[in-house]
Amino acid sequence: MALPPQLIAEFDELVTHYPERRAALIMALHRCQDELGGWLAPETLEDLAAYFHLEPVEVYGVASFYPMFQLRPVGKHVVSVCHNISCELRGAREVLAKVCQVTGAPVHGTSPDGKFSVHTVECQGACANAPMLDLDGHYHEDLDAAKVERILGGVS
Repeated sequence: MALPPQLIAEFDELVTHYPERRAALIMALHRCQDELGGWLAPETLEDLAAYFHLEPVEVYGVASFYPMFQLRPVGKHVVSVCHNISCELRGAREVLAKVCQVTGAPVHGTSPDGKFSVHTVECQGACANAPMLDLDGHYHEDLDAAKVERILGGVS
């Protein structure tokens, strides 16, 4: 197993808080992504499967279902733009276009400098304040092009 010893120790403690070992999988996926380069490599998913006594396809199924998990290398900052109905009706396409212009990243790609990755995602639960984007886990709502430029222009 190639998981770092400190993560294994963390997971050993984490699983004690759940009635079933596998219930800690999502938390473990988050920790691996945070600690191992911002994405979940196939080897990491296989190691987690071994740790949780699951089949690799089960771990992949969880990781691929949730938009917060990255299965390919990403930029230093991840921008996820909601494109569900509420956001679409309130300007998500314009927001996405501005995000791509400011970051230099194509949709579902990474900027040439490696600074930004841009994705579209399904509903993020912020429909009352659409359109919205998630920048590195932080929601930004009620957006327009000027707000997008202000938000992303200040990212280092």
